[in-house]
Amino acid sequence: MDHMQDRINSRSLRAVVIGLGYVGLPMAVEMAQAGYRVHGIDIDAFKVARLRAGDSYVIGIEDEIIQSLTQAGLFTAGTDYSAVTQADVIVICVPTPLTADHQPDISYIAAAVDGMTPYLKEGSLVILESTTYPGTTEEHVKQPLEAATGWRTGEQLYVCYSPERVDPGSVNYGVKNTPKIIGGSTPACLSYGKEFYGSFLNEIVPVSSTTVAETAKLFENTFRSVNIALVNELTPACEQMGVNIWEVLNAAATKPFGYMPFYPGPGIGGHCIPIDPIYLSWAANRQGSDLQFITLADATNRQMPERVVQRAAALLEQAGTRVQGARVVLAGMAYKKDIDDLRESPALDVFRLLSAAGAEVVFTDPMVPVFRKDDGSVLQSQPAVPGLWTWADLVIITTDHSGFNYQEMADHAKLIFDTRNATAGCHGGHIVVLGQPHRPEETSVQSVRVMNEVPETEDEQKEHVLPYTAEVQGGVKEEPAHLQEKSGDTHGES
Repeated sequence: MDHMQDRINSRSLRAVVIGLGYVGLPMAVEMAQAGYRVHGIDIDAFKVARLRAGDSYVIGIEDEIIQSLTQAGLFTAGTDYSAVTQADVIVICVPTPLTADHQPDISYIAAAVDGMTPYLKEGSLVILESTTYPGTTEEHVKQPLEAATGWRTGEQLYVCYSPERVDPGSVNYGVKNTPKIIGGSTPACLSYGKEFYGSFLNEIVPVSSTTVAETAKLFENTFRSVNIALVNELTPACEQMGVNIWEVLNAAATKPFGYMPFYPGPGIGGHCIPIDPIYLSWAANRQGSDLQFITLADATNRQMPERVVQRAAALLEQAGTRVQGARVVLAGMAYKKDIDDLRESPALDVFRLLSAAGAEVVFTDPMVPVFRKDDGSVLQSQPAVPGLWTWADLVIITTDHSGFNYQEMADHAKLIFDTRNATAGCHGGHIVVLGQPHRPEETSVQSVRVMNEVPETEDEQKEHVLPYTAEVQGGVKEEPAHLQEKSGDTHGES
């Protein structure tokens, strides 16, 4: 262990990061900036080629950073696991999605372990960062590595779990200044992991086992899921009671103890909040426990896009326009403000539901130039200019990007349904905000069900022609991550 400490102090340890997404790439960069020689592995050859060209695809990691670290010999990238032969530390940052039947999918973890095993050298430290269910590190990292090598963990092999805590787009917290939880398979493993991460991160939070660390990560985001669901459930009740939920929440947020604010919206998105609670619930069910809060919260949050579309249909009908054939603009497709990530975005569900109801739906998003629809076709973002707002029968603000000019939108749109309270500072305009009291004239159309619309004949349908070409405004550096095949990529806000 003293020898290891000397190598940490001298930065002579070599590291490999498997999975170069929104978690893996920032971690690799942080290690390299601390003076370690880091090699990144990703099965996506397109990502690797971009990094080798000095081109970053992760918000917050500038091209110049990749270029300078590459020129200094501190960062390289490739698709071949053989690079593990040179590594003292291997950090796994791969996706852990849900299967089609809502079960944990740890196939990327298994693939990473299988890929690196033939090249692992004695004395290596393996750290899993991917969010996963309690027991994964012991069952699917430690045990397979021991079986394949014959080594004993804590002697010839060191294994830790340290959950990623990434808040995409955050200007306040990054890899370095976010406290880092870590658990080891043995005390020696924990000691090694603490020393390594402590050499370049501000604060290390050791826990007694890998399983505790895995559970802590899941609980962090389950806490958020449950509280967001509580607010989402309260939102329509406040509308009916004549209470502005945004005023309620802002007032409650002034309490300096025992409270933290959560806000309503069109649904939940990203990797963490829609998925992590299911991992925890699945793990509990495996042991015979039923976590009812998680099930209820998941159902409540996932029905928000349908609620939004039902309210949009009611607003259109009250304005004298049927959903079928209505021109609708979704302002924002990303799941979160000022990022480019579409994974699990509620705007996708809003788009699907409105399209299924016969609406003519387009979108505008300063961060997302294109996205692929369910039928495989690609839809391109329309420029957010007055002509787009006047073209629409309804504009739905689904993501509150800073890049939108909300006053200009209010000045030109016939009708706005704001699901994020993004128009709070605007004056004038025809704006309905999610969570604000219904207007009296809305009450007669609250029972509208958009999925049960009677189809119009072709003669009855409107012929809509977009006033814009399909060219992407401002140019695009790459096909966005959400159009690429999923590879060694995991990220989420935590």
